[in-house]
Amino acid sequence: MNEPQEIRSPGRYVAGPEGSRAFVPAPLPPPIQWTPSLVRALSEADRAVGELAGEGRRLPNPHLLIRPFLRREAVLSSRIEGTQATLGELLAAEAGASVDRSPADLREVGNYVVALEYGVERLASLPLSLRLLREVHGHLMEGVRGGHADPGEFRRIQNWIGPPGSSAANATYVPPPPAEMTEALDGLERFLHDTSLPPLVQAALIHYQFEAIHPFLDGNGRVGRLLIILFLLERKILPSPLLYLSAFFEATRREYYALLRGVTEAGAWEDWIEYFLNGVARQTEDVLSRASRINALLDQWRLAVAGTPTASTLVELLGENPYRTVSGVSTQLGVAYTTAQRAVQRLVDAAVLTPLTDAKRNRVYCAQAILEILEEPARLTPDV
Repeated sequence: MNEPQEIRSPGRYVAGPEGSRAFVPAPLPPPIQWTPSLVRALSEADRAVGELAGEGRRLPNPHLLIRPFLRREAVLSSRIEGTQATLGELLAAEAGASVDRSPADLREVGNYVVALEYGVERLASLPLSLRLLREVHGHLMEGVRGGHADPGEFRRIQNWIGPPGSSAANATYVPPPPAEMTEALDGLERFLHDTSLPPLVQAALIHYQFEAIHPFLDGNGRVGRLLIILFLLERKILPSPLLYLSAFFEATRREYYALLRGVTEAGAWEDWIEYFLNGVARQTEDVLSRASRINALLDQWRLAVAGTPTASTLVELLGENPYRTVSGVSTQLGVAYTTAQRAVQRLVDAAVLTPLTDAKRNRVYCAQAILEILEEPARLTPDV
């Protein structure tokens, strides 16, 4: 039997600009109906995350799960907001290659990496809080499109969501006005430290609530996805930033937005939570599969160049970034240019690296097998 509508209500509407109705979400937590399918989804997600945490501690080179996957998250989270940069372009640019992509797009994606790394480091000295979210937002929006929109500051004016050129009157969604927004944010901050619910369910509620409040003039989607990672780290559900949901949200974008709307319009919390937990389970399986296959490649390549120390060390670097230049290898390993050149050629001869350009100078090389694993589409169904 459904609960009465007044109890299930996810929030209330207040007068907004231009005759619009602005939505003010109710304080968390909402009443949740623990259906059998929701309980199963939570159990599966908990099991998967526990396995990921354990594997993350046991991996011989945990940077495989952090550096390249963090950058994959940055690309996919930014793509939801309209940037076109690919993971290959970001990694190539970081390796010192010239990339035919808008510098603005690359900067936006790069800022996401900076913001997440900053947030993870900041958790050591500052609890997850509104202050930390403002600081993360400041790094995310520095010097990019939307950078004029008060980086690091909550909005003091009304905003809304809709097609380009839309007004509040015909917007798809109008979040709470500034006064109600401040009150809702205070409630969200208190809920960040509530321990009455399973953490993964709490993460789902927190993500919805943040997006409903929409406290920044720009960058809310990206900060909301960063918030998931930071919450799981602070709760010690994961030992390091291993799990990212942007790939799942991006691959199921219509369903993602429809389910967020379902909470706002009908209090459909269970549908949203079950979707979120399914995303956690699928992305956990996905990252474990990719990491294990990359590790297997590295093991194979180490054997292929055994006895050549510089080439062996270079194999390890490919786990962080499959793109390399000779000058970059020379600098990163602190060896002479000719030594780096011989190591790169050794990996070319072993069919590990492939030259991507014909230029004599500043030639770019790539471990294509690793890049292909990283760029595979997200897995949306359970492993069988």
